[in-house]
Amino acid sequence: MNRLISLLIFVFAALWLLFSTIFVVDQRQYAILFAFGEVKQVINQPGLHFKLPPPFQNVLFLDKRILTIDPPDTDRFITAEKMNILIDAFVKWRITDPKLYFVSFGGDEKRAQDRMSQIVKAALNDEITKRTVREVISGQRGKVMDSIRSKVAEESKQIGVDIIDVRLKRVDYVDQINASVYDRMKSERLRVANELRSTGSADSEKIRADADKQRTVILAEAYRDAEKMRGEGDAKASQIYAQAFGQNPEFYKFYRSLEAYRASFKTRQDLMVIDPNSEFFKYFRSPAGGGAAAPAKK
Repeated sequence: MNRLISLLIFVFAALWLLFSTIFVVDQRQYAILFAFGEVKQVINQPGLHFKLPPPFQNVLFLDKRILTIDPPDTDRFITAEKMNILIDAFVKWRITDPKLYFVSFGGDEKRAQDRMSQIVKAALNDEITKRTVREVISGQRGKVMDSIRSKVAEESKQIGVDIIDVRLKRVDYVDQINASVYDRMKSERLRVANELRSTGSADSEKIRADADKQRTVILAEAYRDAEKMRGEGDAKASQIYAQAFGQNPEFYKFYRSLEAYRASFKTRQDLMVIDPNSEFFKYFRSPAGGGAAAPAKK
């Protein structure tokens, strides 16, 4: 029984010793091999590797993928206009020198992120103070990012990392000036709206005046043409009357007298004070318009 227990202990010890000397490096990782706390080797090739069992040698794994620093809080900066703005940025980075990275931070990723955040914040501050809000937001945003990457490239190499990209997620004013900015925007929009209304009102008056002018001209031309046509009609009618009545002048006089009688005696109440022997009643005395005048009554 004791021999069996001893054999099992020996087997477990041998297995532990064997597994403690073997380690696997993933393709997404670096491996740093230590001997009594001193860096002996950096392994960046994936596969199966061997080492001495602890405490003679130990292994620390570091991530070689592109990582992201996305702080939850925004940072305040001052622009060239002396305006306070809040910037929310994120950083893409990766380890390029595992040994230098370990020496700089002891493998503590939180310390590394804090250090890179400070580097990026300092570069951002240098660039933001040279530019206006408009340039930061849209006008020169690409140039700002390029300048920041250039500034942090050299310093990041000194800690064994490469900052691949820096991007601004959000740029906003601080709460103290948001109200004034909105009021200014509102005033500007109101000014533009009033200007458009004034322009529209002037255009509408111009269009209305032009329409009235065209209406007056059209009515005048229509009246002119109507009067012209009426005059031509009256002239033609007079010509026809002249031609027709010229053939029998006495009949024409008789016809005109009948029209005068019709116009004068429209109703029974019509009254005329006139000499019965006047020329007006000659066709009452005789259809031919002549004849002796009727004797006056005494």
